[in-house]
Amino acid sequence: MNKFKLIGLVLIFAGTLNGCGSLNNALAEKSKTVEYYRIFDIQTDSDRATVINAASNGLGQNINSANESTPIPNFSTPPEQSGRFFLVNPFAGSNMASLAAANGVSLKVATCDGAVWVAQATREIENSSTLKLTSCLWQYKNGYHLDVYASFNKKTGGIMQISRSMSDAMVGTSEEWTEKTFLDIVREIRKETDAKITYLEGYPKMHGTPWLDAEDGV
Repeated sequence: MNKFKLIGLVLIFAGTLNGCGSLNNALAEKSKTVEYYRIFDIQTDSDRATVINAASNGLGQNINSANESTPIPNFSTPPEQSGRFFLVNPFAGSNMASLAAANGVSLKVATCDGAVWVAQATREIENSSTLKLTSCLWQYKNGYHLDVYASFNKKTGGIMQISRSMSDAMVGTSEEWTEKTFLDIVREIRKETDAKITYLEGYPKMHGTPWLDAEDGV
């Protein structure tokens, strides 16, 4: 499809909207940062290597590549309480941070101090968004905690919106891919260890138990 045909489709689409406000809103290209996180409690007697392998396999179902590490634990006996991820901006107070904020780009990264498994993955969606995902697995007395965090810069509107919508229809939206990746990690751990898994907190809030109710993905 050439540029002129694409512009024509956009104008036809825009013409179906009511009022100048709707037209201007549809043609305005917007960019926003979307953040997700989920924290799960995983109660199992399975050894650390088994849980890490299951988590890695679950992550691998939805990505092409990832950087994974298994730091040496800083304990001889698992602690009473699990660790938790924290968000930091390594460029806070710098000109780069100010420039990124002005362009709607988040420079926050998730830190996983004390985790026994850390994985970072990125997915590029042409003309749509760049999704960055971090998974952290902590071991503690009663089992494990899995923290997963993702952020992406999403573009909407403008002359490329039709192309983005077509791409979303074929490969799924960034939101759908994010949620599926999170849940497939949990599902794989449950399948390999028969663990009791509880959702503790997250944003946006998740309803129900989708890692139990369905295993067909989003």
